Amino acid sequence: MTTGQESTVPGVPTVSPEQRQREDDLVHRVLASFDSCADQRLKYLMHALVRHLHAFLREVRLTEDEWSKAIEFLTAAGHITDDKRQEFILLSDTLGASMQTIAMSNEAYGDATEATVFGPFFVDDSPEVELGGDISFGASGEPCWVEGTVTDTAGEPLAGALVEVWEADAEGFYDVQYGDDRTACRAHFHTDNEGRYRFWGITPTPYPIPADGPVGTMLQAVGRSPMRAAHLHFMVTHPGHRTLVTHIFVRGDDFLDSDSVFGVKDSLVKDFQRQQPGAPTPDGRDLGQVRWSRARFDIILAPASS
Repeated sequence: MTTGQESTVPGVPTVSPEQRQREDDLVHRVLASFDSCADQRLKYLMHALVRHLHAFLREVRLTEDEWSKAIEFLTAAGHITDDKRQEFILLSDTLGASMQTIAMSNEAYGDATEATVFGPFFVDDSPEVELGGDISFGASGEPCWVEGTVTDTAGEPLAGALVEVWEADAEGFYDVQYGDDRTACRAHFHTDNEGRYRFWGITPTPYPIPADGPVGTMLQAVGRSPMRAAHLHFMVTHPGHRTLVTHIFVRGDDFLDSDSVFGVKDSLVKDFQRQQPGAPTPDGRDLGQVRWSRARFDIILAPASS
């Protein structure tokens, strides 16, 4: 056989010029099949998808058995996905695709707060609480006071901004993972006339992403940890401003450098100051002899047109 470009990857065979031409011809035929697509953006996306997919298949010389395993993996991801669990979001997150899309869609604008992954556990219509209210609703965990402001990039306070927050409990689970229709560790509220917000939650702790499905199997096979750095989710919206989806992370957490979904950004790592039992609380709440923490997160929204 006449060989073409020599492969330097173990297990990847060399390919003859004749074979390479056959493969090129197939790519061109597939690309041409989209010629009648009236939606030019869709046509562009499909062309790019085909080119990159075929380039991957050809680079690694994927076998039929390996392709079958890939189909089985995606099928399993579909079967385990339901209205409370989204395995494809987990897959996107663990491959860094979510963070890459977020980075491209949220270009830097002044000192606007950075965005990070949405995650699979957001729920619409969370309970509304008053400023200073408790979002834990009895979930396990150390009490944590969180406060801050929401402003625009000029420093002007944004009154009435909608702030939605959600987090895992001390056991590492979100309410929707329990399967008993409980609502805990999630709520929404609005900033006051000076753009301020405040609430009681629980001190974030590290937890593993759901690892009992195909994504967990993938992480185990490649030697990666499913652990997420301790964090608290925020989504903040205000008319005329870019919607912000972000977290704050706990400074000193063991998993800041190995977060399984690549969501950590230095600007989002905050001090959660531990308070001794009996220390006065900001709102006079009596916590008895319970340790608690406090954190501050000032949020800056970019304009919607950015």
